[in-house]
Amino acid sequence: MIYNQILIRFGDLTLKGKNQRNFVSKEMALIKSKLAGLDVDIIKAHERVYVDLKNEDYKKVIERLDLVSGLSSYSLVLTAEKNMDDIKKKALMLVESEIKGNTTFKVSTRRADKRFELDSLTVSKEVSGYILSDNKFPGLHVDVHNPINELHVEIRDEGVYLFLNDIRAMGGYPVGIGGKGLLMLSGGLDSPVAGYLAMKQGIEIECLHFESTPLTSIESSQKVVDLCKIISKYMPHNKINLIMVPFKELHMALLENVDDSYKITVMRRMMFRIATKLAHKRKDLCIVSGESVGQVASQTLQSMVTINSVTNTPIIRPLVTTDKVDIVRLAHKIGTYETSIRPFEDCCTVYLPVNPATAPKINIAEHYEEKFDWEPMVDWCVENVRVVSISPDTQLDLPSLGFEVRDVIDEYKASLKENK
Repeated sequence: MIYNQILIRFGDLTLKGKNQRNFVSKEMALIKSKLAGLDVDIIKAHERVYVDLKNEDYKKVIERLDLVSGLSSYSLVLTAEKNMDDIKKKALMLVESEIKGNTTFKVSTRRADKRFELDSLTVSKEVSGYILSDNKFPGLHVDVHNPINELHVEIRDEGVYLFLNDIRAMGGYPVGIGGKGLLMLSGGLDSPVAGYLAMKQGIEIECLHFESTPLTSIESSQKVVDLCKIISKYMPHNKINLIMVPFKELHMALLENVDDSYKITVMRRMMFRIATKLAHKRKDLCIVSGESVGQVASQTLQSMVTINSVTNTPIIRPLVTTDKVDIVRLAHKIGTYETSIRPFEDCCTVYLPVNPATAPKINIAEHYEEKFDWEPMVDWCVENVRVVSISPDTQLDLPSLGFEVRDVIDEYKASLKENK
């Protein structure tokens, strides 16, 4: 293996002024947590962090770093001693290993250590001249304006670092620096991606799922557990809380008392009421939702106004203007796609009405809510949640948590039709 270090860059964290120390401290804790168990050394030097690979595979380290929010980019590094002979030798090794065929390059030098004997331009000229000498690489040519490959030489107080192109990192801010939020997690594509984007911007999340077994299948709730296992990798210490709301009784009440066109609207209003109470109780500063404007009937602006009217807790919608194709791309990237597309429906989709209201009114939603005594049912749901800590290797037996698994879905649907 030619590389012996990875250079990590923080990006926007360096612009945080007086708060920079808090951001960097949180970032360093995340890096150490994610790289725990690997045979590496983490070296903090001014605004940079270096991971000394020792004998560790750099691909394994980068795989872990990809789970760390707040990092801007990283580069695979070959270190050299502070003399031109070793710098040229290591530069040649890097070119031999990584640059093939007919292509262009340039050498860019940054001399942060002004005590070094040569200036940046001279170092670049000597290194490029050495690489091209003796016609070692007949297909390699210098292009100082638009090179395909750029060989960086950084001469710093702590050493000399040589690297080629940057690898883009997750970006954003260290998870947890922005406080805690409650993610409304269904088994679909959108909400796990919304949770990922919230974490990327520094929000530590807890997951809230409305389970309605046996009206919905136990496999639907299992999907949610499996999605939590995936997104927990982005959390500090690889753990995330899953809060299961026993929604069946309230679900049945609104199915029996609310007109088809308003069922989803009223259901979402009940969910946001429960989420609000739980957020206050658990000191979550916001509710995170996977909604995207116009994607389904309950996500039109009119629907959002009617649904939002039941809460004063901030609602964060990371996907609100995102195209579905981009949501799918992100789901593939974070590894949730295959789990999300399993054919098991949650309580918002299994009884989806044929003609849901796309511009529901608050007063009409309240009219249907007056038909049943929902307030004590909401409070009961809040008081009887089940909280489970989920990590990537969690093995969870859902029936042991009290889930009902009787196969009554088809029978219940039939009874609803008979009552109409």
